[in-house]
Amino acid sequence: MILETKRLLLRPFLETDAADVYEYLKEPAVNCFADRKLHSLDEAREAIRKRLGGTEYDFAITLKDSGKVIGEIDAYPVAGEPHTMPNAVQDTFSPCWMLNAAYQGKGYAFEAAHAFFDYLFAQKGARRIFAYTEDYNLASQRLCEKLGMRREGVFLEFISFVKNPDGTPRYENTVQYAILKKEWGQQQAEQADGGTI
Repeated sequence: MILETKRLLLRPFLETDAADVYEYLKEPAVNCFADRKLHSLDEAREAIRKRLGGTEYDFAITLKDSGKVIGEIDAYPVAGEPHTMPNAVQDTFSPCWMLNAAYQGKGYAFEAAHAFFDYLFAQKGARRIFAYTEDYNLASQRLCEKLGMRREGVFLEFISFVKNPDGTPRYENTVQYAILKKEWGQQQAEQADGGTI
């Protein structure tokens, strides 16, 4: 599966993507990606090998004109909260996006996420999409808002991805955003009637 936008192609990962992936994962921009940090090009090659033949939910974000991988976006269907019935419909998605710092601030994250949301709602049966972001990650919060997501709340000391210098967990405050399929459809209809994205 390949998703196309004005400037981007969202496609499955290829073995040749290792150097580009290493470029943005050698120093992840935010702590939630700490477990994805790569320490060498060899680690990047191994990470790519694990992704080959990936799913329809995991995309490399590439520049259409050069083919360079500048980031990634993924989300997998879940039933919702852990207390949901075991046979509940898996129609909720929580996307994760990451962009090479050198390409931030140019609208690429919005372009990729917008296409991905369209895809999840129109083709993958999404009813609800929600996103977590750190309270200090203002760029990610702005992206959620630009996508029309509602801010649903803030979870104080919600999760820890890294440790303090003394070895104790460093807990982070997390902001949750969400949008429903019907809200997305209404928003797209309004934009088609003369609004802008």
